[in-house]
Amino acid sequence: MTKENKDQIIIRTVSDMQTYARAARLRGESIGLVPTMGALHAGHLSLVRRARAENGKAIVSVFANPMQFDDPGDLARYPATLDADARAAFGAGADAIFAPGEREMYPEGFSTFVDMTGISDRLCGASRPSHFRGVLTVVTKLFGICAPDRAYFGEKDAQQLAIVKKMASELCLNVEIIGCPTVREADGLAMSSRNARLGADERISARCLFRALNEGKAIFESGEADPGVLASHIRSILEAEPRARIDYVGIVDPLTFETAPSVRAGNLIALAVYIGDTRLVDNTKL
Repeated sequence: MTKENKDQIIIRTVSDMQTYARAARLRGESIGLVPTMGALHAGHLSLVRRARAENGKAIVSVFANPMQFDDPGDLARYPATLDADARAAFGAGADAIFAPGEREMYPEGFSTFVDMTGISDRLCGASRPSHFRGVLTVVTKLFGICAPDRAYFGEKDAQQLAIVKKMASELCLNVEIIGCPTVREADGLAMSSRNARLGADERISARCLFRALNEGKAIFESGEADPGVLASHIRSILEAEPRARIDYVGIVDPLTFETAPSVRAGNLIALAVYIGDTRLVDNTKL
């Protein structure tokens, strides 16, 4: 356990984190958890500020979870910026950073996993088959270690948010899952730790995601209710960007993530697009 000051600490081990959480609960303090993989940006910090406002203690976990990466090279390229992350999180009101190593979270011989069928097989789950198993396993562990009353997730990763909510409900985990609005750059690009991997030209190209979402909304508002036609319009906007490679375009129900038979208010437009080698996701609700 590393002290930053008397009120802000970086915790490295599961046992120390459990001790910290237990002490907070004995004092009658509620706990808000913000799970992250590090490389914190303004979107993450908006979650921290909300956790701070709504709980006695705000904990930020920083752990680049290897189990949810389907490409080892992608994990190797993920930024490791704990010192900067801690300064930013503490500045936004975090009381503690939980920053375990891989062996601390997954000791030798680890063989227990949390999985889900149905919703997790679609969109991101179809193109990254083991991704959500990794997400659900690490989130379940974090809930067990940090004992939060509330956990905060960004709406940018809408499918992840829906899956975590479903898991917490079905497994009776007694954690309130709170979705928080996507924070965007001035040009509309959703804030993401992956944005730092974009070159200057790629960063400009990445604007096509927000442009495609806005065009999709406008087409829907003009009266288009055929999901195939709407998706085709969105694809054409993305395909006009030479650096973009589409993973998926979905017009889906926000709870099941099944393709909507007819587009209606409340459906999501969900996108995953590679800009160069960097995969970006975004969505908007109609």
